[in-house]
Amino acid sequence: MKSHIKTAEIILSALPYIQKFRGQVFVIKYGGAAQTDEGLKSDFARDIVLLQLVGIKVVIVHGGGKKINSLLDKLNIESHFEDGLRVTNKDTMEVVEMALSGLINKEITSLLVAHGARAVGISGKDDGLLRASAFNLEKYGFVGKIDEVNEAVINALLKEDIIPVIAPIALGANATSYNINADLAASAIAAKLKASKAIFLSDIKGVLDKNGELISKLDEAKIAELKNDGTISGGMIPKLEASLECIKAGAKAVHIIDGRVAHSLLLEIFTDEGIGSVIR
Repeated sequence: MKSHIKTAEIILSALPYIQKFRGQVFVIKYGGAAQTDEGLKSDFARDIVLLQLVGIKVVIVHGGGKKINSLLDKLNIESHFEDGLRVTNKDTMEVVEMALSGLINKEITSLLVAHGARAVGISGKDDGLLRASAFNLEKYGFVGKIDEVNEAVINALLKEDIIPVIAPIALGANATSYNINADLAASAIAAKLKASKAIFLSDIKGVLDKNGELISKLDEAKIAELKNDGTISGGMIPKLEASLECIKAGAKAVHIIDGRVAHSLLLEIFTDEGIGSVIR
């Protein structure tokens, strides 16, 4: 009997958050181990179904670096990174688009539907959702910076209680395809939608201090301090810069959480303590 009471208490503890977030938009960037481990993939899908059932409007933006690497290796196409961005020539771009818009996007959509969600897979090219230009053509190739987010297709899907699953491929001039960093795409979309939350699933606990301990709350001043003293570096810098831009554009909060933890989304959203870093 005690275990049943404890279960009821856990469920009831989530009630204030369910009431608070019902009808609000969450943009979730899905990648890392949560996207490749079979158990975590199933946990993620069930978490998303629950969020949808309690009335949260979910938008998913996904990456797919490991699948892209695997396909490039099979095709003997060399690839490397500069400043955390995949240098993308024409051959690489074809593989990136095939992997993201085709294989990965449809796999995620199918998984969500199989678990009971309503979901539709699209890319940033559909209905001109993401329009972009070259970030630095000579240095990075077909890596794009987002110039415009056309949220109409997202809002149309959300109005019908359908989860948009978005591959971060953008449309450029002359129908050129651009590879967009998934973190930046999620941030731009969350900013345009003025989302209640943007949530990044990563392969670390969150933002860590020099002792490897989690920093649970950050703001612009704290992030500047961590950059200046070298505490944060590499790929975390563009993630946090994108997070700040997202907040300034109207999103209420950005969360960076450990996607390797089962049901990390629910633990972050529906508990007082959360498990990751929050930028406000």
